[in-house]
Amino acid sequence: MADTKNPGDKPLSVGTKTLSLKPRTETGVVRQSFSHGRTKQVVVEKKTKRRLAGDPAPAAEAPVSAPAAPVAPVKAAPRPEPARPASRTSGVVLRTLTEDEQSARASALADARVREEEERRAAEAEAARRNTKEFKEQQEREAAEARKKAEEERHRAEEEAKARAEREANKRTEAAAKAAASPAKAPSTPARPAAVAADGSDDDEAPRMVRRPGGGVARPVVAAKPTAKPAPAKQRGRLTLSTALNADEVRERSIASFRRRTQRLKGHASNEPKEKLIREVTIPEAITIQELANRMTERAVDVIRLLMKQGAMHKITDVIDADTAQLIAEEMGHTVKRVAASDVEEGLFDVAEDHASDTTPRPPVVTVMGHVDHGKTSLLDALRHANVVSGEAGGITQHIGAYQVTSPESGKKITFIDTPGHAAFTAMRARGAKVTDIVILVVAADDGVMPQTIEAINHAKAAGVPMIVAINKIDKPDAKPERVRTELLQHEVQVESFGGEVVDVEVSAKNKTNLDKLLEMIALQADLLDLKTNPDRPAEGTVIEAKLDRGRGPVATVLVQRGTLRVGDIIVAGAEMGRVRALINDQGETVQEAGPSVPVEVLGFNGPPEAGDRLAVVENEARARQVTDYRAHQKREKTAASSGMRGSLEQMMSQLKTTGRKDFPLVIKADVQGSLEAILGSLEKLGTDEVAARILHAGVGGISESDVTLAEGFNAAIIGFSVRANKEAAALAKRNGIEIRYYNIIYDLVDDVKKAMSGLLAPTLRETMLGNAQILEVFNISKVGKIAGCRVTDGSVERGANVRLIRDNVVVHEGKLSTLKRFKDEVKEVQSGQECGMAFENYQDMRVGDVIECYRVETIQRSL
Repeated sequence: MADTKNPGDKPLSVGTKTLSLKPRTETGVVRQSFSHGRTKQVVVEKKTKRRLAGDPAPAAEAPVSAPAAPVAPVKAAPRPEPARPASRTSGVVLRTLTEDEQSARASALADARVREEEERRAAEAEAARRNTKEFKEQQEREAAEARKKAEEERHRAEEEAKARAEREANKRTEAAAKAAASPAKAPSTPARPAAVAADGSDDDEAPRMVRRPGGGVARPVVAAKPTAKPAPAKQRGRLTLSTALNADEVRERSIASFRRRTQRLKGHASNEPKEKLIREVTIPEAITIQELANRMTERAVDVIRLLMKQGAMHKITDVIDADTAQLIAEEMGHTVKRVAASDVEEGLFDVAEDHASDTTPRPPVVTVMGHVDHGKTSLLDALRHANVVSGEAGGITQHIGAYQVTSPESGKKITFIDTPGHAAFTAMRARGAKVTDIVILVVAADDGVMPQTIEAINHAKAAGVPMIVAINKIDKPDAKPERVRTELLQHEVQVESFGGEVVDVEVSAKNKTNLDKLLEMIALQADLLDLKTNPDRPAEGTVIEAKLDRGRGPVATVLVQRGTLRVGDIIVAGAEMGRVRALINDQGETVQEAGPSVPVEVLGFNGPPEAGDRLAVVENEARARQVTDYRAHQKREKTAASSGMRGSLEQMMSQLKTTGRKDFPLVIKADVQGSLEAILGSLEKLGTDEVAARILHAGVGGISESDVTLAEGFNAAIIGFSVRANKEAAALAKRNGIEIRYYNIIYDLVDDVKKAMSGLLAPTLRETMLGNAQILEVFNISKVGKIAGCRVTDGSVERGANVRLIRDNVVVHEGKLSTLKRFKDEVKEVQSGQECGMAFENYQDMRVGDVIECYRVETIQRSL
């Protein structure tokens, strides 16, 4: 047979049998182990060694997936024998593996076995660790269950012991009750059944033998067992050393807790009726149903039910009046105490009279009054050695001031109050007369008694205080003191030189003449009055003036009348409250307290109070808040009730339509309350039935942005008296076109407002007759119309003047003269006796014999 060579390993055909190459790979499944007990099945292919026919089969190799026993170290592969010549078997030539191939296969097999051994060892270590962990967790669970069972057993034993104790206590209580019910019958101990006697225990859990009524066989009665299993008490609190050591101790119920439980079981507490509590219910003028129920300690539902019986349906938040609340409270058995909202002011002033032993002399309060420019402030400057006049705007006093002077002769202090003399400051003069002890009436010797002098006399008489007349300016050449004394007689003021009781002193503030005599008269009058008060009581006083200082806040000038005002006191004045932060005297010095008759500036108010408000010291802030809330409510109601202070633009226009009255809206800001009060009073007097000033807002302090916004909404002007607008407000006013006017003298302010209000008055129309003309002929000219040929009978006729056409003494037309011609020329005027041609505007019905009346209308502007 010839040799056949097939380099491409294609099937060879030997005779009739086809030869082919079989695959040299063997496949199997291996389970691979990972960490944490995870496994995975992997398909493994193993290539077998190609061998020739007749070669011995290789030794059986252990499967990869069975690493049961440790593998012996891999020995070095034996040295391959020299390649034998290829043998020819069945006509097929087979190739033998080389030594390199055999060594590579052996090393790969050794590496695979080493990796398998390492993986097996890692899996065994992970399994051992996992088994150890599971064993520890099992032991911990068993220990926890054992502890839990022990706790349950202990709590169950405690509950059973408590139950036995309660049953024994109940038995003793029932036995005592039976013994008390039948005291005559001797107590006897019944014979115990044999079944019970045999058992020497006195346990309540043992069955009791009960004999039937017919004498049958006794049967044991077993106590009912509780259906619910008592749960173990939950351990609360933190685990500490003491709680761990005392964990086995059993805490028993206290005797008081046991008695309360017994009473609940017997029902004594629920059956006992509760005692009705009668309360004194304080009822204000209006109260809600909820508040009334709380004060009576009743349910609000009961109050509503009672109101429903009376035919009134209410909710719990409804407000009822005091009469209804009183009926409800009395119906429920309570007593009623009626109070009013104004009761919060009780006890603020004049709480108790001062005892004579507690009083000490106080300085007199002297008010200087008189006409403007009669020298009141100059006289005070001469007494105080000051120069207040130089700082006054316009040379007149427009503020009320308070000062203290020490008399050089006696060394005693005198409190002076300086009042303005202008007619607008009537309220200031009245306020000064109310707080004073003595009034000094200053009259200029060269001017005599003037209107404000008369007003000051009336204020002093109304206050009931003594008066001293100071005749000033006697150094002038035209001074006539006797004339002043004579004029005072007309007003029932009789001086001592004329046989009266009023002291008069001739003084000169410029030359400081007779100032010592004036101080002597004041001290003498004060000694006659015997002014005394108690300085150790809470302070009471009067607000002389108030303002809003940008750096210090609200500042009030207060005259202390009773007691002593100290730093830290809680004070109330009008609708404002506060705590005294600082006290400043008239010399600008900070003091800690101010006694009676001492004027001081008080810092610490929440807002500027009104001038004339009384000041009082209260015990706490709650009382102060109650008083101020009530006063603020009263003030709001008064403002709302008064017409003309506030209102919308719609209300203003409707009022203009109904009454024809025009309003001049204003926003006024002043430096102090007194000046603001005087300005408002003066503007109110300017009003008439046709026009009046409408004050949208009035306050003290500088002009702010809110004032400008308010003025913009009502198209009003802003007036600042001795104040200025801040930078933002001025810019906003300029941007929105709002006019801001500044004044320092009240004269100028009132005059300008008067002129502005006069511009709102309707002007007066006045007719001036010019002349009459009679129509002689009527000419009809094309493209022109009708022209009346007239003769002027009297006066003159002017072109453009107003005319009336009178026919049979009846006015048939009123209009204007459009054309006036003399022959063919247009003329301005035609005199009496001359003929002319006339044409009317928009009127052509003219007839012969009609009379034309020519007149001129003049407009006259009115003023207030």
